[in-house]
Amino acid sequence: MTLISILVGTLVAGIGSVWLAALLAYALLSRFTQHLLSLAAGALLATAFTRLLPEAFELSATSGLSAQTLFAVLLVGLVFFFLLDKAELWHHGHEHAHSDDHDHAHAHHHTHDHHSGGWAVLLGDSVHAFGDGILIAASFVADPRLGVAAALAVMAHEVPHHVGDLVVLRQTLGNAKAALLKLTLAGGVTAIGGLVGYLLVGALHEYLPYFLVVAASSFIYVALADLIPQLQKRLSPRETAAQVAWLFAGIVLVSALGEWAQHAA
Repeated sequence: MTLISILVGTLVAGIGSVWLAALLAYALLSRFTQHLLSLAAGALLATAFTRLLPEAFELSATSGLSAQTLFAVLLVGLVFFFLLDKAELWHHGHEHAHSDDHDHAHAHHHTHDHHSGGWAVLLGDSVHAFGDGILIAASFVADPRLGVAAALAVMAHEVPHHVGDLVVLRQTLGNAKAALLKLTLAGGVTAIGGLVGYLLVGALHEYLPYFLVVAASSFIYVALADLIPQLQKRLSPRETAAQVAWLFAGIVLVSALGEWAQHAA
């Protein structure tokens, strides 16, 4: 049953996010993509701090792991994802086609850099999707409610990321359908990660708290290093208020889902 949940969760997060991104990218709702960045940042931080870390600490109490060890793993995880990012394997190219010229120039510049790098985008996405799959699997093994929260958080942050990728791939491949197909395949790798994660985590059950802390460090890194800097552009008070509202919406969404799942269980 857990394996089925993992496969459904990883496919929804991996492929669902690509198709949602295509809807946004090709329907030119790029204004909404900015709101999604805020929502995703809130959802990732809330999932890490109110779901994954508390669960890891509760599990560690029964298996005799110290809080110090788990915080050390969190620190190593953050540094690890920073290094992966440097190697462009945890790449997040949220290049949106915005209306103002500066952003257009920036997106064009990025696309030009990637002209031979359509494969770099796909490799980065595949590695990322595989990692996400393992993290979702670890969450499901710990608690199905945690798995649902993790799958939704992954999906929320992958949508704005894929919008940027689709823009890049459409220009490197010159074909919207080919771009969508290749990105869908890369997203499908999430399910492979989920399967590997299920086997790994199942075999190494006593290490589950570590897996959950690494998942949390991934979410925190993406939210703080990747999503929030893009939201730090100078905006009008009204736009800033909208951003903060969407950020809180992400946090409330994760909390509400947790409460609902608890009552349902």
